Amino acid sequence: MAPLNEHSTSSIVSVPESIATYHRHNEMNEQLMVISCYSDFEKLAHGPRGTEASHCLYIYRFHPADGSMVLLNITGDSNEVLFSLTERTLPFHCYSLNVLYTCTENIEQNGLIIAYTIGIDGELTKLSSCDAGGTSTCYLTIDRDQKNLLAVNYWDSTIVTIPLSPQTGEFVGEISSKYDPKQGKGMVAAAKKNGGANHSNNDESTIKQRQADPHSHAVVLDPYCGCIAFVPCLGKDLVREFFYDNVNGKIQQELNYLPSGLCTGHPDGPRYLEFHPKHNIMYVVNELSSTVAVFSVNKDVIRAINQAFKNGESLERFKGQSTLTLIQSISTIPHAFPKKLNTCGRLCLHKSGRFVLVSNRGHQSIAIMSIKERGPSKGQLTTVGYFHTRGETPRHFKFDHSGQYLLVANQDTDNLAIFNFNQSSGEIKFTGNEYRIPSPNFVCCCKLHDDDEPIRKSSFSTVDSEISGIASEECSTFTVDSKKKLQDDLAKALVEVERLKASLGMLSLIN
Repeated sequence: MAPLNEHSTSSIVSVPESIATYHRHNEMNEQLMVISCYSDFEKLAHGPRGTEASHCLYIYRFHPADGSMVLLNITGDSNEVLFSLTERTLPFHCYSLNVLYTCTENIEQNGLIIAYTIGIDGELTKLSSCDAGGTSTCYLTIDRDQKNLLAVNYWDSTIVTIPLSPQTGEFVGEISSKYDPKQGKGMVAAAKKNGGANHSNNDESTIKQRQADPHSHAVVLDPYCGCIAFVPCLGKDLVREFFYDNVNGKIQQELNYLPSGLCTGHPDGPRYLEFHPKHNIMYVVNELSSTVAVFSVNKDVIRAINQAFKNGESLERFKGQSTLTLIQSISTIPHAFPKKLNTCGRLCLHKSGRFVLVSNRGHQSIAIMSIKERGPSKGQLTTVGYFHTRGETPRHFKFDHSGQYLLVANQDTDNLAIFNFNQSSGEIKFTGNEYRIPSPNFVCCCKLHDDDEPIRKSSFSTVDSEISGIASEECSTFTVDSKKKLQDDLAKALVEVERLKASLGMLSLIN
């Protein structure tokens, strides 16, 4: 393995004012990467094997010219971490307000969600905080009107909504709704320090304990109307479908649930899910079976549910009527590799809509799959390959804003590795850039908003996906075909813009 760098270095030279102005402007076009770390392993459901961090947030500036980073800030000292019980800080970035949301992960006490403003030099200023309403908080998302934050608590499986100010991004009230699948009952399984299982393992005994209770792991709103909240429940092998009242910011009722895989008799453990940006397809990663389940999405049913709510009608007729149909299940690891030695981490779609990526914790790889773009099998997956992550337990990974680089957080070897992503083949290649970070668990890409830029609605970078931008038919006068062509053209143009920016930056330094 190549030597690890604490941070990159650069020379300071005298430059003409025009070039200095260019570089200052270019800082806004570059991105900040926020990496969060585990700092107290005892209070987690699983068992990291790396180094406990004394600071829970590392903030870097990312340079798209060569995929390198420079360290700007380390924040959260050990006293603050212990006081606020910030065992894990999971960042979520609101682009239009330059607001960063973090949450704590603790199976013994309710999580805390904290909102910060983030500056161009990596400085954080606390805006507000709010109780997460449950234990081991693991996922945050914001509704399309930017009026409510939805949070998932893995350990007790609760899901809550919290009102936000659309103008500032700060919390403006306490929890407005809460879903508890246990209906107030206690946990069956014990925490690992009290004799319970280590949730990092995948043997039969561990799975039995992990699936003794429901464990919600994410909440993702449909991209058509924002009225159906999809929740993968790892403990019960289900994808749940809730009606989300996006007017009042409340989870109203569970309309349906369905298995997250093929129902082979073996556990699946759904962890995360993501929608395709153009096709009516949803992908679910199953942590315990090392598979990706591909579902077709019936957007007409979703729109019918939304319209019925607007008309003041009862939604009872939609109960038991799923919006999803399973069309494929595909392995994330080589077929000969023992599944009990692996658990899946993150699932992510490339912004082009051509590739799905999944991290394998145990196989120590990123599985990359290409998406069929036309024909009767549109949206289904074909394996491109498996690529080693230059570390162990790749818990999380993230594309930079251009989609040309992939940053992988290897939790148990205390390092973050950066790869080039080939947007034609889907293959990745190590850049040589690697950074020492203790127990990294999440990577957040923050492309900061310039005050001179127009604010775009729903400009978020979430835990497991960026909002796909699929507009509802009521809000568009384009045909479906013309819309898809425009989206394709825009994606290609953005890639070319990033390439030209990188070239211009190199030429400015040479001249």
